Amino acid sequence: MNNRQSGFKLMTRLIKVLKPLTPIMMITITFGVLGFLAATAITSFGMIATATALNIDMGFSIKTCITIIIACSILRGILRYIEQYSGHFIAFTILAILRDKVFKALRKLSPAKLESKEKGNLISVITSDIELLEVFYAHTIAPIAIAIITSLIIAGVLYSINPIYGVVSVVFYIIIGYLIPVVSSKFGKKAGAEYREEFAKTNSHLLESLKGIKEILLFDEGENRLKEINKNSDILDEKMGGIKKHEGIVRAFTDVTIMIAILTFLFISIKLYNDNVINIGQGLVAIVILSSSFGPVVALSNLSNNLVQTLACAQRLFDILDEVPAVEEVDGDIELETSHINVENVNFAYKGREENLLKDINLEIKPGDKIGILGESGSGKSTLLKLLMRFWDVNEGSISLDNKNIKNIPTKTLRKSQSLVTQETFLFNDTIENNIKIGKKDATREEVIEACKKASIHEFIETLPKGYETNAGELGSNFSSGEKQRIGIARAFLHNADILILDEPTSNLDTLNEAEILKSINNECKEKSIVMVSHRKSSVSICDKKVYVKNNTLNLA
Repeated sequence: MNNRQSGFKLMTRLIKVLKPLTPIMMITITFGVLGFLAATAITSFGMIATATALNIDMGFSIKTCITIIIACSILRGILRYIEQYSGHFIAFTILAILRDKVFKALRKLSPAKLESKEKGNLISVITSDIELLEVFYAHTIAPIAIAIITSLIIAGVLYSINPIYGVVSVVFYIIIGYLIPVVSSKFGKKAGAEYREEFAKTNSHLLESLKGIKEILLFDEGENRLKEINKNSDILDEKMGGIKKHEGIVRAFTDVTIMIAILTFLFISIKLYNDNVINIGQGLVAIVILSSSFGPVVALSNLSNNLVQTLACAQRLFDILDEVPAVEEVDGDIELETSHINVENVNFAYKGREENLLKDINLEIKPGDKIGILGESGSGKSTLLKLLMRFWDVNEGSISLDNKNIKNIPTKTLRKSQSLVTQETFLFNDTIENNIKIGKKDATREEVIEACKKASIHEFIETLPKGYETNAGELGSNFSSGEKQRIGIARAFLHNADILILDEPTSNLDTLNEAEILKSINNECKEKSIVMVSHRKSSVSICDKKVYVKNNTLNLA
């Protein structure tokens, strides 16, 4: 968890995102100010008309007052609509921009740093946390500006009636619009952060429960899981209760302050009237103007209630955006002349572990070599593959490709030169064809079919009702592990990279299908370099060179 930032810093960073939409924000603020002034004018001129009807000289005829009231009533609706439309246009545009920023940040953090992050927590940030920032962009920035401008204009009008009105109104505007929100937010900030964290934990727990629903049913863990969900819900209710209690206190203080302000104006009006400084009509109009002008500053006071959660969401968002990737991507794209790989004196340990998982690793893979890597579970075989693909950077030593350190090779070039097949093939909720075309986006149907034939999956796909248009389902739920793995191999064949990296590629296949796949890999990849990790000696039978990972280092077979 990163250091918690102040509310002011978080708001400043959120406002910076708004820069491209500044002109539209100006429209929102302008029409918002005009709308509130129109609303205040309706009640104010209503009182002026009443005073005029009582033969008090207010400088306006009843007809003029009625005309102004009707005009302001019509304008109020139009102005309010424009303000809300432009404000929400800004808000939802910004949410799209923020989601784009988060996805870019996650891509840069992937795969190294994402392995340790809870997926439910990330989903919570991308969906509900960012969604709550709509409150800030649609109901915070513009209302603050509208409240300040409107209050200054109203204070000016009251000052023109009598300077005391102007000064006192400013004092109450500051109390309601600034002091109450600032002071109350300090008490509610912790509660908001705790609620968002607990909300994310609950999301992660539910996502985990859904993914493991088979195991839960199989081992009769349903009751225990349900109890944990209920427990999490109770904790959420408790956290929300703290926030609601805070909201109630803030609203109570705001309402009491408004009543004090009105009573203060009433006292001032009586005093000024008794001193013959104003007439009774001016006193009543001043009270009405003040009473009807608190809308913008009350909105600011209520902001502290919403900002408690909004700023907590912003903190979690910026925690992701500020996180430093384990591997810095290299921009650009170059052509590699060979697929020659050199691993020299490599040492590597995962962060937080003192001992090296891999020590003094040396390995040369020439173009066309078929290397099999064997070893016990947890010995570091898969980690070595991740280092070859630069998912992680080595702690010591170097890995070079085409006599260039892979730290200096453009990431795009490195990805084009390598294909990866793991023991768990991920399929998106899309057609089989589109899942395979991830390996080559512009591939033709014929190229996809050819890749599937090589992976011994074409005949199976043809038996499906929709063939290559069949949907894989969520997480590839419509297919078995073996079928998904062969689709993954077809994807790798279609990618047609010079280096094929295989991490337990046949772990989910029976002996017959394994033999077919290995034969296909051997026949179709004669000119390619292959690096294969497997527990099965039969799987690495196609490799002309085998090494064992033992005692954290490589040993020739």
